Amino acid sequence: MSTYVLVHGAWHTGAEFEPVAAVIRKAGHEVHTPTIKGNRPGDKKDTGLDEAIQSIVEYLAEKNLKDVVLVGHSYGGMIITGVADRAAERIRRLVYWNAFVPDNGESLNDMVPPQYVGLFDAIHAERGDGSVVLPFPIWREAFINDGDLETAQRAYDVLNPHPLKTFQDKIVLKTNPAEMQIAKSYVNCTEDTALPHGLPWHPRLSQKLGLYRLVQIPGSHELCFTNPQRLAQAFMDAGRD
Repeated sequence: MSTYVLVHGAWHTGAEFEPVAAVIRKAGHEVHTPTIKGNRPGDKKDTGLDEAIQSIVEYLAEKNLKDVVLVGHSYGGMIITGVADRAAERIRRLVYWNAFVPDNGESLNDMVPPQYVGLFDAIHAERGDGSVVLPFPIWREAFINDGDLETAQRAYDVLNPHPLKTFQDKIVLKTNPAEMQIAKSYVNCTEDTALPHGLPWHPRLSQKLGLYRLVQIPGSHELCFTNPQRLAQAFMDAGRD
């Protein structure tokens, strides 16, 4: 049996991964769903990418987790890449679920369409607390397009403001993902339009992993809400030896 650590994306906490974790636990695995610094209740919204990454490095150390299948969703791809660079000895496999794959010196903003960068900067300026929120119409149409309106609204209501600095900061890596001596997988939801299909998750970002296992399944960017059972199986397919 394996140890999975599921690292959420922007605007989320680890709690949103619990329905997925429950399915993986039922299959006999150990599963952790930590919340990244900057998204915990009461966290200041000026958190930077380095602090966010370090919070998960510290979580693995505090729990003394080893031989981990480390899963990252979306923004969580930035986090798990940084964690692998700092704590490779604890990780058996990296699993990116429609996630960003940064090389040294890249930020999340470097990998998204310019209209997103402009939108987030404008929202950030309005809010004035260091955070950015995702407008509901974008969430509804691009992020959770496989769910009905009620599901989309219920999911949106649990999201929290996200520290914009984590999107702007450029990651510092000793080793780029393609050169990391860790097994890697990429889970691609084929109906995910959180990034437009003209600027896709796969293969544009997945190919930056070098050698990797590809698992493709139907679904949106937020399959954790709309079909956690199917997503859990994809993680297990991606994480197996």
